[in-house]
Amino acid sequence: MDFINILIESCIGFLALFVLTKLLGKSQITQITAFDFIAALVLGELVGNALFDKEVGVAMILFAVGLWGVLIYVTEWITNKFRRTRKILEGSPSLIIRRGQIQKDVMKKAKLDMNQLMHLIRDEGVFSIQEVEYAVFETNGSINVLKKYIHQSPTNEQFNQTPQPVELPITIITDGELVTENLKEIVWDKHQVEDELKRQDLEIHQVMYAEWTQKSGLYVMPY
Repeated sequence: MDFINILIESCIGFLALFVLTKLLGKSQITQITAFDFIAALVLGELVGNALFDKEVGVAMILFAVGLWGVLIYVTEWITNKFRRTRKILEGSPSLIIRRGQIQKDVMKKAKLDMNQLMHLIRDEGVFSIQEVEYAVFETNGSINVLKKYIHQSPTNEQFNQTPQPVELPITIITDGELVTENLKEIVWDKHQVEDELKRQDLEIHQVMYAEWTQKSGLYVMPY
């Protein structure tokens, strides 16, 4: 009977956390501030501890998750409504490198050493500190780098290229299955996709990935 209770409470706790994440938005996942980190830990502990506490029922789990969700939502609403609260609740970015010079006092305040700084810079594809003009240490622990002009990649504007429309490739097939909801984006139907694949001696289940663009048509990558 205990196993059945754990199963039920686990499923309900999972669904509650899933719904809560959907309601709070994607920013809770992609922009992990110190507050978001604490919120995630507490939510996990609420559900995890409740699973093995016989005195805690489903109603209590839902109440605890719901209450914590309301607190998170209210906090997010406050930071959106009142700009001055953002620095306290979310923190603020720090300029670690300014005009090519490392700001030691800022690094010390951010509790960041040189090894950590170089690791974060390498994550941005920069392997020499000499290439960096500015570096911003974000509230989620990542770093964004602006290279010195001489090290920046040239753009089409600098080459005086004629502007061209930019297309977003549309995924048509993934893991051998047709993504039907994307067909309306290219004004094709399933039969047209199958006909195009037949020209390449393929069927849908033989295709690992396929995408479509106006310029190149259907690009197919079989298994």
